[in-house]
Amino acid sequence: MSQYLPILVMIVLAALFGGISLVMAKLLNPSRPTAAQTAPYECGIVEQTESPERFPVRFYLVAMIFIVFDIEIIFLYPFTTVYGRLGTFGLLAVIEFAVAVFASFLYLIANGALDWGPAKQSRKGDLGIDSARTSTSTIRRVGLEGREAA
Repeated sequence: MSQYLPILVMIVLAALFGGISLVMAKLLNPSRPTAAQTAPYECGIVEQTESPERFPVRFYLVAMIFIVFDIEIIFLYPFTTVYGRLGTFGLLAVIEFAVAVFASFLYLIANGALDWGPAKQSRKGDLGIDSARTSTSTIRRVGLEGREAA
């Protein structure tokens, strides 16, 4: 147990240092924000006008696709360095992983994650959805028949 005492002391000292730093920062520097301090900015440039529109969700889907393929490459690199020791089992595991990533990519493409602009508009027309259909005209409410209004 005595061999862990220095580690315990270091953890306690780190917690005390962090706690004392936060308390002293709050006491010595009271919060008095100004409009300039709370204004959002990017790269030091304060916006003069409101942004025209928000980023579409599809932008983030493309970013997530990039991250997924980035992670796949990160996992493939160590595999190539130890391929000789892993043998067939390692090869099959990497193929399974690559197939799973590729299947998810095909699913995203099939659902239109990469459709932008005119391609997106033409894809909407191909769905064959009647614009007159609404949730009130197509969903039957169950359990309301025979109930009187209270």
